[in-house]
Amino acid sequence: MLGGFAGRIWLWGVEYRIVRVRGGGIYTKAADVGADLVGKVEMDIPEDDPRNPAVIADNVGDNVGDVAGMGADLFESFVGSIIAAATLANGDTALIMLPFWIAGAGIVASTLGYFAVGTKDNASQHDLLFALHKGTITASVFVLGFCAVICSQLFAGREKEGWMLFACIAIGLVAGILIGQATEYFTSYSYSPVKSITEAGVTGPATVIIQGLGIGMVSCVAPVLIIVATILGCNALAEDYGIAIAAVGMLSTLGVTLATDAYGPIADNAGGIAEMAELEVRVRDTTDALDALGNTTAA
Repeated sequence: MLGGFAGRIWLWGVEYRIVRVRGGGIYTKAADVGADLVGKVEMDIPEDDPRNPAVIADNVGDNVGDVAGMGADLFESFVGSIIAAATLANGDTALIMLPFWIAGAGIVASTLGYFAVGTKDNASQHDLLFALHKGTITASVFVLGFCAVICSQLFAGREKEGWMLFACIAIGLVAGILIGQATEYFTSYSYSPVKSITEAGVTGPATVIIQGLGIGMVSCVAPVLIIVATILGCNALAEDYGIAIAAVGMLSTLGVTLATDAYGPIADNAGGIAEMAELEVRVRDTTDALDALGNTTAA
């Protein structure tokens, strides 16, 4: 019964992912490029100008592609990891229950992490990034605490096995944080990779493309190494089930992670509304800084 129910949920997630991610992604890019071509190229007016009706389609596309689409993508991944762990439990009740308890603990931890996010006025890009990091790190710490209690209770009399699985959960969480940090390094204009792409623009668009492609390729190295190390470590501790439960642990803070991801299109839309409403220049300057941060969090 569990397998049938889980299978239906997973298939629904896949279908939702295809419709939202693929369809929404195509829509948002078409709307974005169309708005830019009509506004900047044909009519020579600023981005998000109220005279350009395609701006509305662009704003809607951000929500469809980057919020609903990414939510569907991560939902399918999370459900898939839970089903994989439960399937590999081979009928062991404690092992079947563990991924569901971790998911529940992650919801509570993500809610607590939300309250840790905050910063001061006129904050720098580094301060804004740190404010978002506080939410993710706080949620991860709470998940570790909750999982320690869960493992100690579920595996009473099997303490060694329980703590090995807890170690796999911790490895998965740390791996997720490290991948996020690596991605931030290659996508934030506070660091040298993005600055090098900017400097390449001095000689023309061709060098921007070459430098950007090179940075993109190099950026894949760190996540791959982290994932390989995670798989090897968890396999040594608890074999296949350890790898599956590490994936559940990595995605357990999905609530605060998805909120951080949705921050990007929300800040982008705020900038568009500020431009269309013809608000003061300082308002647009603020939203532009938040939009730049949103590009990093989306990545």
